[in-house]
Amino acid sequence: MPNSYIAGIGHYIPEREVTNADLEKLMETSDEWITERTGIKSRHWANLETDSTSNLGTRAARKAIENAGLKPSDIDFIVFCTLSPDFYFPGGGVLVQEQLGIDTIGALDIRNQCSGFIYGLSVADQFIKSGMYKTILVIGSEIHSSGLDITTRGRNVAVIFGDGAGAVVLKATDEPNKGILSTHLHSEGKYAEELMVIEPSSHSTQRNSNIPERIYPVMNGSNVFKHAVTRFPEVILEALNKNGYSPEDIDLLIPHQANLRIGQFIQKTLKLTDDQVYNNIMRYGNTTAASVPIALSEAWQEGKVKEGDLICLAAFGSGFTWASALIRW
Repeated sequence: MPNSYIAGIGHYIPEREVTNADLEKLMETSDEWITERTGIKSRHWANLETDSTSNLGTRAARKAIENAGLKPSDIDFIVFCTLSPDFYFPGGGVLVQEQLGIDTIGALDIRNQCSGFIYGLSVADQFIKSGMYKTILVIGSEIHSSGLDITTRGRNVAVIFGDGAGAVVLKATDEPNKGILSTHLHSEGKYAEELMVIEPSSHSTQRNSNIPERIYPVMNGSNVFKHAVTRFPEVILEALNKNGYSPEDIDLLIPHQANLRIGQFIQKTLKLTDDQVYNNIMRYGNTTAASVPIALSEAWQEGKVKEGDLICLAAFGSGFTWASALIRW
Protein backbone atom coordinates (compact mmCIF):
# COMPACT_ATOMS: atom_id res chain seq x y z
CA MET A 1 0.00 0.00 0.00
CA PRO A 2 1.51 3.36 -0.99
CA ASN A 3 2.06 6.25 1.39
CA SER A 4 1.35 9.87 0.53
CA TYR A 5 3.90 12.64 0.94
CA ILE A 6 3.88 16.40 0.41
CA ALA A 7 5.70 16.94 -2.87
CA GLY A 8 4.98 20.67 -3.17
CA ILE A 9 3.67 23.50 -1.05
CA GLY A 10 2.70 27.14 -1.53
CA HIS A 11 0.65 29.98 -0.09
CA TYR A 12 -0.82 33.30 -1.10
CA ILE A 13 -1.51 36.32 1.11
CA PRO A 14 -3.51 39.34 -0.16
CA GLU A 15 -1.47 42.53 -0.45
CA ARG A 16 -3.62 44.72 1.81
CA GLU A 17 -2.30 44.65 5.37
CA VAL A 18 -4.70 45.76 8.13
CA THR A 19 -2.92 46.59 11.37
CA ASN A 20 -4.40 46.92 14.82
CA ALA A 21 -3.94 50.68 14.44
CA ASP A 22 -6.12 50.54 11.31
CA LEU A 23 -8.86 48.79 13.28
CA GLU A 24 -8.73 51.51 15.94
CA LYS A 25 -10.18 53.84 13.29
CA LEU A 26 -13.13 51.49 12.65
CA MET A 27 -14.15 50.45 16.16
CA GLU A 28 -13.50 51.01 19.85
CA THR A 29 -10.41 48.90 20.33
CA SER A 30 -6.66 49.24 20.74
CA ASP A 31 -3.45 47.53 19.75
CA GLU A 32 -2.87 46.66 23.41
CA TRP A 33 -6.34 45.10 23.81
CA ILE A 34 -6.03 42.97 20.64
CA THR A 35 -2.44 41.91 21.29
CA GLU A 36 -3.09 40.91 24.90
CA ARG A 37 -6.09 38.74 24.02
CA THR A 38 -4.98 37.22 20.73
CA GLY A 39 -1.32 37.95 20.00
CA ILE A 40 -2.34 39.43 16.63
CA LYS A 41 -0.63 42.59 15.37
CA SER A 42 -1.93 42.60 11.79
CA ARG A 43 -3.89 40.62 9.25
CA HIS A 44 -4.39 40.78 5.47
CA TRP A 45 -7.74 41.43 3.81
CA ALA A 46 -8.55 40.68 0.20
CA ASN A 47 -9.52 43.16 -2.52
CA LEU A 48 -13.18 42.21 -2.85
CA GLU A 49 -13.39 43.71 -6.33
CA THR A 50 -10.84 41.28 -7.76
CA ASP A 51 -10.30 38.49 -5.21
CA SER A 52 -12.38 35.46 -4.38
CA THR A 53 -11.81 32.49 -2.10
CA SER A 54 -11.32 30.25 -5.14
CA ASN A 55 -8.78 32.46 -6.89
CA LEU A 56 -6.75 32.94 -3.69
CA GLY A 57 -6.68 29.14 -3.52
CA THR A 58 -5.68 28.87 -7.16
CA ARG A 59 -2.73 31.23 -6.63
CA ALA A 60 -1.50 29.13 -3.70
CA ALA A 61 -2.10 25.97 -5.75
CA ARG A 62 0.00 27.19 -8.67
CA LYS A 63 2.93 27.73 -6.31
CA ALA A 64 2.51 24.28 -4.76
CA ILE A 65 2.31 22.62 -8.17
CA GLU A 66 5.39 24.50 -9.37
CA ASN A 67 7.33 23.59 -6.21
CA ALA A 68 6.45 19.96 -6.83
CA GLY A 69 7.96 20.21 -10.31
CA LEU A 70 4.60 19.43 -11.88
CA LYS A 71 2.04 20.94 -14.24
CA PRO A 72 -1.65 21.48 -13.43
CA SER A 73 -2.48 18.66 -15.84
CA ASP A 74 -0.60 16.25 -13.54
CA ILE A 75 -3.22 16.67 -10.80
CA ASP A 76 -5.66 13.73 -10.46
CA PHE A 77 -8.07 15.19 -7.88
CA ILE A 78 -8.77 18.40 -5.91
CA VAL A 79 -9.79 18.75 -2.26
CA PHE A 80 -10.87 22.32 -1.43
CA CYS A 81 -11.30 23.32 2.22
CA THR A 82 -13.10 26.53 3.24
CA LEU A 83 -15.93 28.03 5.30
CA SER A 84 -16.15 31.06 2.98
CA PRO A 85 -16.89 29.73 -0.53
CA ASP A 86 -17.46 32.03 -3.49
CA PHE A 87 -21.07 30.85 -3.68
CA TYR A 88 -23.52 29.09 -1.37
CA PHE A 89 -23.15 26.39 -4.04
CA PRO A 90 -21.32 25.10 -6.03
CA GLY A 91 -18.19 24.69 -3.95
CA GLY A 92 -14.81 26.19 -4.69
CA GLY A 93 -13.14 22.99 -5.87
CA VAL A 94 -14.75 23.08 -9.31
CA LEU A 95 -13.83 26.75 -9.68
CA VAL A 96 -10.17 25.96 -8.99
CA GLN A 97 -10.35 23.13 -11.53
CA GLU A 98 -11.54 25.62 -14.14
CA GLN A 99 -9.04 28.33 -13.16
CA LEU A 100 -6.14 25.87 -13.39
CA GLY A 101 -7.36 24.66 -16.77
CA ILE A 102 -7.37 21.03 -15.68
CA ASP A 103 -9.45 18.41 -17.49
CA THR A 104 -12.60 16.93 -15.91
CA ILE A 105 -11.04 15.55 -12.72
CA GLY A 106 -13.04 15.26 -9.52
CA ALA A 107 -13.23 18.11 -7.00
CA LEU A 108 -14.37 17.67 -3.40
CA ASP A 109 -15.27 20.42 -0.92
CA ILE A 110 -14.59 20.12 2.82
CA ARG A 111 -16.56 22.24 5.32
CA ASN A 112 -14.81 21.65 8.63
CA GLN A 113 -13.78 25.23 9.30
CA CYS A 114 -10.54 25.52 11.33
CA SER A 115 -9.93 21.76 11.10
CA GLY A 116 -10.78 21.71 7.41
CA PHE A 117 -7.30 21.45 5.96
CA ILE A 118 -6.29 18.50 8.14
CA TYR A 119 -9.61 16.78 7.37
CA GLY A 120 -8.88 17.39 3.69
CA LEU A 121 -5.35 16.07 4.05
CA SER A 122 -6.73 12.92 5.68
CA VAL A 123 -9.25 12.37 2.87
CA ALA A 124 -6.56 12.83 0.22
CA ASP A 125 -4.22 10.51 2.10
CA GLN A 126 -6.85 7.75 2.09
CA PHE A 127 -7.49 8.17 -1.64
CA ILE A 128 -3.77 7.72 -2.31
CA LYS A 129 -3.42 4.78 0.09
CA SER A 130 -6.32 3.05 -1.65
CA GLY A 131 -4.62 3.49 -5.03
CA MET A 132 -7.50 5.51 -6.49
CA TYR A 133 -5.35 8.60 -7.14
CA LYS A 134 -1.62 9.30 -7.23
CA THR A 135 -1.41 13.12 -7.21
CA ILE A 136 -3.90 15.22 -5.22
CA LEU A 137 -4.11 18.97 -4.70
CA VAL A 138 -5.32 19.99 -1.21
CA ILE A 139 -6.19 23.66 -0.67
CA GLY A 140 -7.25 25.69 2.36
CA SER A 141 -8.52 29.15 1.38
CA GLU A 142 -10.55 31.83 3.15
CA ILE A 143 -11.91 35.33 2.71
CA HIS A 144 -13.29 36.37 6.09
CA SER A 145 -13.16 40.12 5.61
CA SER A 146 -16.38 40.25 3.59
CA GLY A 147 -18.35 38.56 6.38
CA LEU A 148 -17.27 40.40 9.53
CA ASP A 149 -19.08 43.01 11.57
CA ILE A 150 -16.31 45.62 11.49
CA THR A 151 -17.83 47.79 14.23
CA THR A 152 -17.50 48.00 17.99
CA ARG A 153 -20.45 45.59 18.25
CA GLY A 154 -18.52 42.89 16.38
CA ARG A 155 -14.99 43.64 17.52
CA ASN A 156 -14.48 40.49 19.62
CA VAL A 157 -14.62 38.43 16.44
CA ALA A 158 -13.68 40.93 13.72
CA VAL A 159 -10.18 41.63 15.07
CA ILE A 160 -9.25 37.95 14.91
CA PHE A 161 -9.73 36.95 11.29
CA GLY A 162 -7.71 37.41 8.13
CA ASP A 163 -7.73 36.24 4.52
CA GLY A 164 -5.31 33.96 2.67
CA ALA A 165 -4.72 30.55 1.13
CA GLY A 166 -2.31 27.64 1.36
CA ALA A 167 -1.99 24.48 -0.71
CA VAL A 168 -0.07 21.23 -0.91
CA VAL A 169 0.39 18.58 -3.58
CA LEU A 170 0.22 15.04 -2.21
CA LYS A 171 1.87 12.28 -4.20
CA ALA A 172 2.11 8.53 -3.80
CA THR A 173 5.34 6.90 -2.68
CA ASP A 174 6.41 3.34 -1.92
CA GLU A 175 9.17 4.58 0.36
CA PRO A 176 8.48 3.32 3.90
CA ASN A 177 8.26 5.73 6.86
CA LYS A 178 7.92 8.75 4.57
CA GLY A 179 5.03 11.17 4.29
CA ILE A 180 1.79 11.11 6.28
CA LEU A 181 2.17 8.55 9.06
CA SER A 182 -1.37 8.93 10.42
CA THR A 183 -4.28 11.35 10.72
CA HIS A 184 -6.81 11.65 13.57
CA LEU A 185 -10.24 13.28 13.25
CA HIS A 186 -12.81 14.13 15.95
CA SER A 187 -16.02 16.10 16.47
CA GLU A 188 -18.43 17.07 19.25
CA GLY A 189 -21.56 18.57 17.77
CA LYS A 190 -23.23 19.48 21.05
CA TYR A 191 -21.02 22.57 20.99
CA ALA A 192 -21.95 23.57 17.43
CA GLU A 193 -23.63 26.80 18.54
CA GLU A 194 -20.59 28.01 20.47
CA LEU A 195 -18.96 29.19 17.24
CA MET A 196 -21.12 29.57 14.15
CA VAL A 197 -22.75 31.68 11.46
CA ILE A 198 -26.52 31.05 11.29
CA GLU A 199 -27.50 32.54 7.92
CA PRO A 200 -27.73 31.67 5.11
CA SER A 201 -29.38 28.44 6.22
CA SER A 202 -31.94 25.90 5.10
CA HIS A 203 -33.74 25.43 8.41
CA SER A 204 -35.73 28.67 8.61
CA THR A 205 -38.83 29.37 6.52
CA GLN A 206 -38.41 33.10 6.95
CA ARG A 207 -35.20 34.87 5.97
CA ASN A 208 -33.58 36.87 8.74
CA SER A 209 -30.38 37.83 6.97
CA ASN A 210 -30.76 41.47 7.99
CA ILE A 211 -30.28 40.53 11.65
CA PRO A 212 -26.55 40.95 12.45
CA GLU A 213 -26.43 38.05 14.91
CA ARG A 214 -27.46 35.72 12.11
CA ILE A 215 -25.21 36.84 9.25
CA TYR A 216 -22.03 37.45 11.27
CA PRO A 217 -19.96 34.92 13.24
CA VAL A 218 -20.91 34.46 16.88
CA MET A 219 -18.45 32.97 19.34
CA ASN A 220 -18.38 32.02 22.99
CA GLY A 221 -14.70 32.82 23.23
CA SER A 222 -14.06 31.55 26.75
CA ASN A 223 -15.68 28.18 26.05
CA VAL A 224 -13.84 27.78 22.75
CA PHE A 225 -10.57 28.52 24.54
CA LYS A 226 -11.34 26.04 27.33
CA HIS A 227 -12.04 23.21 24.92
CA ALA A 228 -9.18 24.08 22.56
CA VAL A 229 -6.49 23.85 25.23
CA THR A 230 -7.81 20.40 26.16
CA ARG A 231 -8.36 18.94 22.69
CA PHE A 232 -5.16 20.22 21.07
CA PRO A 233 -2.77 18.29 23.38
CA GLU A 234 -5.05 15.22 23.28
CA VAL A 235 -5.05 14.91 19.51
CA ILE A 236 -1.32 15.67 19.23
CA LEU A 237 -0.50 12.96 21.77
CA GLU A 238 -2.90 10.60 19.98
CA ALA A 239 -0.85 10.96 16.79
CA LEU A 240 2.46 10.59 18.61
CA ASN A 241 1.34 7.53 20.59
CA LYS A 242 -0.05 5.87 17.46
CA ASN A 243 3.40 6.01 15.87
CA GLY A 244 5.55 5.34 18.93
CA TYR A 245 6.81 8.89 19.45
CA SER A 246 6.76 11.42 22.29
CA PRO A 247 6.66 15.24 22.26
CA GLU A 248 10.44 15.58 22.41
CA ASP A 249 10.63 13.74 19.06
CA ILE A 250 8.72 16.50 17.25
CA ASP A 251 10.93 18.64 15.03
CA LEU A 252 8.11 21.12 14.39
CA LEU A 253 4.53 21.47 15.59
CA ILE A 254 2.31 23.65 13.44
CA PRO A 255 -0.97 24.32 15.25
CA HIS A 256 -3.96 26.03 13.71
CA GLN A 257 -3.41 29.75 14.24
CA ALA A 258 -6.48 30.55 16.34
CA ASN A 259 -4.99 32.53 19.21
CA LEU A 260 -1.38 32.93 20.28
CA ARG A 261 -2.32 32.21 23.90
CA ILE A 262 -3.69 28.81 22.84
CA GLY A 263 -0.46 28.04 21.00
CA GLN A 264 1.60 29.05 24.02
CA PHE A 265 -0.55 26.91 26.31
CA ILE A 266 -0.07 23.87 24.06
CA GLN A 267 3.69 24.45 24.00
CA LYS A 268 3.82 24.65 27.79
CA THR A 269 1.59 21.59 28.28
CA LEU A 270 3.71 19.42 25.96
CA LYS A 271 6.98 20.95 27.24
CA LEU A 272 8.10 21.95 23.76
CA THR A 273 10.86 24.45 23.05
CA ASP A 274 10.37 27.61 21.01
CA ASP A 275 12.19 25.91 18.12
CA GLN A 276 9.62 23.11 18.10
CA VAL A 277 6.55 25.31 17.52
CA TYR A 278 5.76 27.59 14.59
CA ASN A 279 3.37 30.53 14.95
CA ASN A 280 2.54 33.28 12.45
CA ILE A 281 -0.81 34.47 13.81
CA MET A 282 0.91 37.75 14.74
CA ARG A 283 1.13 38.64 11.02
CA TYR A 284 -2.00 37.07 9.53
CA GLY A 285 -4.61 36.53 12.23
CA ASN A 286 -6.83 33.45 12.09
CA THR A 287 -7.26 32.32 8.48
CA THR A 288 -9.28 29.23 9.49
CA ALA A 289 -8.84 26.40 6.94
CA ALA A 290 -5.90 28.27 5.39
CA SER A 291 -3.93 28.78 8.60
CA VAL A 292 -2.16 25.42 8.80
CA PRO A 293 -1.02 25.27 5.14
CA ILE A 294 0.06 28.94 5.21
CA ALA A 295 2.14 28.33 8.34
CA LEU A 296 3.55 25.08 6.93
CA SER A 297 4.49 26.82 3.69
CA GLU A 298 6.18 29.71 5.51
CA ALA A 299 8.06 27.36 7.82
CA TRP A 300 9.27 25.38 4.81
CA GLN A 301 10.40 28.57 3.05
CA GLU A 302 12.32 29.61 6.18
CA GLY A 303 14.18 26.29 6.29
CA LYS A 304 12.41 25.12 9.45
CA VAL A 305 11.00 22.04 7.66
CA LYS A 306 13.70 19.73 6.34
CA GLU A 307 13.84 16.26 4.83
CA GLY A 308 13.51 13.61 7.52
CA ASP A 309 11.86 15.95 10.05
CA LEU A 310 8.91 14.80 12.14
CA ILE A 311 6.17 17.38 11.60
CA CYS A 312 2.90 17.49 13.53
CA LEU A 313 -0.12 19.48 12.32
CA ALA A 314 -3.06 20.06 14.66
CA ALA A 315 -6.27 22.08 14.60
CA PHE A 316 -9.39 22.81 16.66
CA GLY A 317 -12.42 24.87 15.77
CA SER A 318 -16.10 25.25 15.04
CA GLY A 319 -18.19 22.14 15.27
CA PHE A 320 -16.45 21.49 17.57
CA THR A 321 -14.02 19.58 15.37
CA TRP A 322 -10.37 18.83 15.95
CA ALA A 323 -7.70 16.88 14.12
CA SER A 324 -4.01 16.07 13.81
CA ALA A 325 -1.62 14.71 11.22
CA LEU A 326 1.85 13.33 11.84
CA ILE A 327 4.24 13.59 8.89
CA ARG A 328 7.76 12.33 8.23
CA TRP A 329 8.99 14.94 5.76
